[in-house]
Amino acid sequence: MKISVQIAIATLLLFLSNKLFAQAYPPKDSVIQLYGVVMTADSLRGVPAASIIVVGKGRGTISNGYGVFSIAVLKGDKISFSSVGFKDKEITIPINLADNQYSVIQLLVSDTFYLPATIIKSKPSREQFERDFATSRMDDDAYEIARQNTEEGKMRALMATLPADGKEAVNFQLRQQAVKYYYAGQVPPQNIFNPLAWADFIKAWKRGDFKKKKN
Repeated sequence: MKISVQIAIATLLLFLSNKLFAQAYPPKDSVIQLYGVVMTADSLRGVPAASIIVVGKGRGTISNGYGVFSIAVLKGDKISFSSVGFKDKEITIPINLADNQYSVIQLLVSDTFYLPATIIKSKPSREQFERDFATSRMDDDAYEIARQNTEEGKMRALMATLPADGKEAVNFQLRQQAVKYYYAGQVPPQNIFNPLAWADFIKAWKRGDFKKKKN
């Protein structure tokens, strides 16, 4: 009686060990080449860039521009097909395959998304736009910030302190070179006799551009 029980336990352990070994190290004939095409169910068109993933294995591939794909899998693997705008589909590779190749034509059904309704209104007339713009209220804080940012003194201070960007620096260099080449071989004109230059100088003097800045 004890011997038969021991034999039964040994047989069970041997069966379990063989099963675990087969799962950890599958035989070579269990590897098959899965290939096929992913298509839309309504129009039978190839789905490009569809994801073909071996579930739980961290492996996969994508279909080409015509929906065609090919990947090496094992018998019994679960394969997931997914693509943006379609419902996911999952199949299982048969275990009792006699061949080492398996082809499928996988159809994907479109997934419908319901977006919130959009209300389209007609373009307002000029009178309506002017009325709404004039009657619109703005927060005092936002209005005060906008008023300060557009002050002439603050804009001059920003122009004097902020460095020129690349476009401004390039334009300045090009203007300098243009003036240099334009007066090459002759005496440059003196702005002391230029009334426009004197007008700009008087405006700058009134603005206080030549006042010494306090540290």
